[in-house]
Amino acid sequence: MDKNYDSLSRARLTYEYLHSNSTTHEFLFGALAELVDNARDANSTKLEIFTVPNDAFRGGYFLCFLDDGCGMDPEEAADVIMFGKSSKKTLDMNTIGQYGNGLKSGSMRVAKDFILFTKKQEKLSCILLSRSFHEEEHIEEVIVPLPCWHTETKQPIYVSGKTEATHTVELDIIKKYTPFKTVEEIMDNFDCIRGASGTMVILYNMKLMDDGETELDIKTEPTDIRMGHLSYDVSTESVVVPEWESFRAYTAILYIEPAMKLYIQGKKVRTKRLSDCLYRTRLFKFSSTRFKRRSEHDSVKATQLYKIASEKAREAESQARDLEKRLAQCTSSDARRKVRLAQSNAEGLRKQADFKKQLADRKQKSLKDPKNLSFTYGFNVENRRCDGMFLYNCGRLIKMYIKVGPQMDGGVKCSGVVGLVDIPYVVLEPTHNKQDFADNKEYKYLLRMMGEHLIEFWTDAQTVMKNGVLEFWESFGYVHSDWKTPPSEEFKYKRKRAMQMAMTLQCDKCLKWRILPFSQGNIGKTFDDDWECIMNPDQQYNRCSTSEQKVSIVILNYKKTQQKNDNVKEKPSSTNPDQSSSSSPAVQQTHLSRDPTLKRKVTPSPRAPTPPPAKIKPAPRKPLVTKKSAEEDRKQITAIAKIKNVPAAPVRKQKEAKQPPSKSKSVSARKLPPPPATKKLPEKRARTVASLRRKLAEEAVSESSESDAEKTSPQQSSRTTPTP
Repeated sequence: MDKNYDSLSRARLTYEYLHSNSTTHEFLFGALAELVDNARDANSTKLEIFTVPNDAFRGGYFLCFLDDGCGMDPEEAADVIMFGKSSKKTLDMNTIGQYGNGLKSGSMRVAKDFILFTKKQEKLSCILLSRSFHEEEHIEEVIVPLPCWHTETKQPIYVSGKTEATHTVELDIIKKYTPFKTVEEIMDNFDCIRGASGTMVILYNMKLMDDGETELDIKTEPTDIRMGHLSYDVSTESVVVPEWESFRAYTAILYIEPAMKLYIQGKKVRTKRLSDCLYRTRLFKFSSTRFKRRSEHDSVKATQLYKIASEKAREAESQARDLEKRLAQCTSSDARRKVRLAQSNAEGLRKQADFKKQLADRKQKSLKDPKNLSFTYGFNVENRRCDGMFLYNCGRLIKMYIKVGPQMDGGVKCSGVVGLVDIPYVVLEPTHNKQDFADNKEYKYLLRMMGEHLIEFWTDAQTVMKNGVLEFWESFGYVHSDWKTPPSEEFKYKRKRAMQMAMTLQCDKCLKWRILPFSQGNIGKTFDDDWECIMNPDQQYNRCSTSEQKVSIVILNYKKTQQKNDNVKEKPSSTNPDQSSSSSPAVQQTHLSRDPTLKRKVTPSPRAPTPPPAKIKPAPRKPLVTKKSAEEDRKQITAIAKIKNVPAAPVRKQKEAKQPPSKSKSVSARKLPPPPATKKLPEKRARTVASLRRKLAEEAVSESSESDAEKTSPQQSSRTTPTP
């Protein structure tokens, strides 16, 4: 159904958004990495980052990014200036860029203006995004000039309904607000792209600090770009690591598998695989079903796309059937062509809908599937003060030097250990600035799991720490008592560190990694930037045609090292002092020691001496034998006799036992029955029975005297309880 929306209001993007969008990059090198990511996603094999002096613009230089990637045609270049739209979004989600925002936010974080030159398929395109232009012209809405030319003839190309007048206006804006004042100077920038395709981005009007200097320092180190000031929050860190100060050091570990030659200020960056730079590297396989948010989002999105595609296919099929019915009597070739075209269109849409249905079903089934990760740990013997976790997303560094587990305590345990993990999009999704992860709850769970595996790695490493942690680090040259002091540069220590790690180099021609055999001549050696496989002394891997080498890593099985007595839950202490006294430490330790689940011997903790108890006036003692019948007395004597293994007295007849004792007779007149004469008791048992009878008789006499006194006392006569 066609509708005319031309008269309706539209949301507009003001030029102020260019600045506010750039503030998402807290880490300045992270903003520059956005432009490096674009070159990698374009399948570039080489990226050059360099500066060009020019005092006519703020900052005194231009910052240029030149790659040999696939480039962009005018239609793709038009998508670049659309915020939030990206042609990199694919079903497999393998590319780094996904949001269509990195070029704009990253470049605007470093400078106020940028101009882009790109070449692809015999077409040249130029894009200008300038805040200076909007400020001077007082334009609120964002305007982006996009002129295009033919590669050979250098004649303008008019796309998207543009005219010659539009092309002229765009050129005038570029000449006025860029360093290039003529068409020839503009074309010279396309000539810098030496291959058949590629892209060059030029940043100018650099942002300045309060002291008037640029945020990026290009003067201290001619072959590097350093941080003018630490814009990254390192207030919680006592050590500033090299990756926070040097862009060369940061780009060296930016990707977990470097596959692009990178040059900064004309000098090649010695990229490295982080796992190859660690001593005693170990790998853990981790699987969990806790990472669900991203999978649920993808499943819902895939289901929605399937419903839309199915509805389009159904509508196309309906139109094709209707057209075929209406033109059934028509035999002209034009009519048959329309029918075939409609049927072909409906068939293509149905295939797309079926494919999206399969994708939605696959994503729905994968919700319950566990997500698998690999945790890699190793000792950083080159610089033990730089430890922590490195978190990558689809091979791109997101966060570095994150302390987990015992490392957060600041002690010696697990210090000097570096860990890394590559997290796919289906597990955790990074934020738009690629400096954090979106789901904070699942991110914290990941760090907790990495901390537990770190403890397991440290436990396994005790085999090389038999003489203690300090002696282990002393063997690598850490002889100073201060933990932050770098290792000794004595040759014996440098040799020991070099022997424990493999020397890996990347071929400048085929970009494959090679492992060099150990040689003392390679210790501290600086290799040429154009090193190739043919220079490898290993004859087996000195050709680019051979497969790439990888350092072998030992895989460990994760066993949760948790003390078994952690499962014993202590009962909450009672506010009653009588109850609290019963749950003393000694009693608690006794219960723990009797627990069959505990194999280790539990020793009671030492207690402080208890003060002597306060003197309490004893309560009047109650008689053991109260006003009971003779039958009850005999039962008590029988129970006592059983305890002493003494035969009880014979039970009298039931009639006699039921008769109540006479009140006139004293209780002392009762005579206990003698033991049976048929069996003579031993002398010791006989004395025991006699003493029990005597004691019972004395208590009965005392009870009788108390009852007589109560009868004679007029005050207590009402309280007297009659004897049954």
